[in-house]
Amino acid sequence: MISLTRERAAFGRHETFPLRFGWLTKGYRVWSEDNDLFEQEEATVKLGVGKNMVTAIRYWMLATRIAKVGSAGFQPSDLGRRIFAEDGWDPYLEDDATLWLLHWLLASNPVEATALFWFFNRYHKPEFTGLELQQALKTFVAENLSVRVSDATLKNDVALLLRMYQPSVLSISAALEESLDSPMATLGLIRPLPGTKFHESLLESRDLLPPAIFGFAVAEVFTAISDPSVPVDRLMRSDGQLAAPGSVFRLTEEGLIGKLEELIAWQPGAFELRESAGLHQVFRLAELEPMEFLERHYGGKH
Repeated sequence: MISLTRERAAFGRHETFPLRFGWLTKGYRVWSEDNDLFEQEEATVKLGVGKNMVTAIRYWMLATRIAKVGSAGFQPSDLGRRIFAEDGWDPYLEDDATLWLLHWLLASNPVEATALFWFFNRYHKPEFTGLELQQALKTFVAENLSVRVSDATLKNDVALLLRMYQPSVLSISAALEESLDSPMATLGLIRPLPGTKFHESLLESRDLLPPAIFGFAVAEVFTAISDPSVPVDRLMRSDGQLAAPGSVFRLTEEGLIGKLEELIAWQPGAFELRESAGLHQVFRLAELEPMEFLERHYGGKH
């Protein structure tokens, strides 16, 4: 889990291409055959996409935290290997839980996916227009970051957010590839309001959010703050620096409590809900690594 800082942010690196079905699988597989893939001119041929899309695939691998850049160059993370390896947990995104996981990984990554982190953790209006989002994002950048970002780039990031998270309106004139929704659109986190310029992102109970993915997110929060207990409100609302599961998954307060109770029943001995002086807190009973919640869900397959 990554904390927001004034110095580190990323805008516009997606080349205006939302994450698409198959891109992470394709990027991981082709990279596995050639570790220097993204530094080569032949990448367009090997990936079967244009040059800008090669850049976008590389970006989305970093933004979803399934890859990282270190001393050894561009390489998959441990989580990336576990999901997308040939014998991985879900290399073809057939389990909806993986989509919820990828959403958390994106929305909790302010360094590589700053606009997505901002929207899901810092923006709370249930209805909005694209222009309202752009203006609010511009204010956020000016007040919280030391980087300079052009209005055009911010506009592109807002447009990408909406294209990526809400179902597309199929146009007869649109190319087939352009009309295909991003996998994130299936989560129902943003919807267009028909006949208007408005969109909505409502708080709901999120019955389809698996306890393992919610548990992974909660465990990442505990790992990041290194405290034995966390106020429920801190899991509901971001402190501005770190992501909050309630905000990222757009949960109602009742929905968050319900998810915590479901998680406690699903993974006994991990967490406990307590109330003291009117304050609800979640206590960590065992120091489980976030990955352990995923291992249980996916059956320990590597």
